[in-house]
Amino acid sequence: MRRPLIALAAATAAALALAGCSAGTSTDEPTDAASGPAVEEGAYPATIPTLFGDVEITEQPTTIVALGWGDAETVLALGGQPVGASDWLGFGGEGVGPWAEGLYDQAPTIIETLEPDYEAIAALEPDLILDVKGSGEQDRYDRLSEIATTIGVPEGGESYLTTPAQQLEMISAALGVPQAGADLATEIDDAFTAAADAHPEWEGLTATAATRTSEGWGAYIDGTERVEFLERLGFVLNPAIAAMEPSDGGFSVNVSQEELDTFDADLIIAFPIFIESSEITDDPQWQAIPAVAEGHAVVIDGDISSAYSLGSPLSQLYAIDEVSGLIADALGS
Repeated sequence: MRRPLIALAAATAAALALAGCSAGTSTDEPTDAASGPAVEEGAYPATIPTLFGDVEITEQPTTIVALGWGDAETVLALGGQPVGASDWLGFGGEGVGPWAEGLYDQAPTIIETLEPDYEAIAALEPDLILDVKGSGEQDRYDRLSEIATTIGVPEGGESYLTTPAQQLEMISAALGVPQAGADLATEIDDAFTAAADAHPEWEGLTATAATRTSEGWGAYIDGTERVEFLERLGFVLNPAIAAMEPSDGGFSVNVSQEELDTFDADLIIAFPIFIESSEITDDPQWQAIPAVAEGHAVVIDGDISSAYSLGSPLSQLYAIDEVSGLIADALGS
């Protein structure tokens, strides 16, 4: 019943922008699986810098509500169990992609995304609320902080610009497993390095990360996970996109139908938001872009698009395998 609203919330942040509007040593008393992973020695007190000031955590939280984009999957990847979570991409069920299925011991209460139900959150009696990757709105943070200790976005992380590395570091510190977070980050780094090393010919090639919504076309800029993903494989952002003025959301640029040639690069990766993929692939002006005409464009949707966009630890590992293969096919390597 709620999936259309949840899916709308999942895409609204992007759509509005485009439309212009191994763990360390544990303590003597490791917690059980329902509370979280075994706390690492010396993990607390933990001080976590945020846009709203430093947050000090003195003991492992046992009742976590994870609201930010990918926050819940990050907790799960570290062995935690959120009791409440937001389903940004409209997966349904437990609100996670296939790469994280089966990690919950008990399904969480699903909380709306852009306009969360504060009463529903309070009813869960959390001792920690994570809103690490979100809009960074002061009012939202203040209301959440009235319910429980809240970790908001880091400095510069407003408008969903918290990086995957920042998200993992902040959440692992809050859960008392900073070394486990660092180890997981290394695993992700190694996966990107292996994919890039397998394709040295990608080094320095230009790339565009594009999308189309019902409102129009757009492309992502430096500092967003979709561009960072490509850069970690050796690509560089299309200079024509880099030179454009970001839209109000701060993480993308608007591109008019008449200016689709701006997308032209050695590689284009595109995905639809709330429309069918055919609205990209069947568009004559899309087909006329030189990179598209030469077969150097990849249009992704479904789980691959979600994994590429989400940027959580497990979704990144999934996307590295899937997207790298599609790029190799498109570039003939």
